[in-house]
Amino acid sequence: MDKITIRSDRKTDYKFQYKGEDVVLGAGKILSIADGLEHVVLPTCAMKIMNNLIVIKDDVK
Repeated sequence: MDKITIRSDRKTDYKFQYKGEDVVLGAGKILSIADGLEHVVLPTCAMKIMNNLIVIKDDVK
């Protein structure tokens, strides 16, 4: 996968790791990563994956 887009539908910020560094995706924001998921570590959460788009959902409690 060449490029991946991560979109947050959460009401709070979402933190994940990219190339060993912490990255914060703000609530309701969109982030594109040019080299795909090879260097991305996403914490376990509710998400929906559609082609090259990952939608981070609000935590289900």
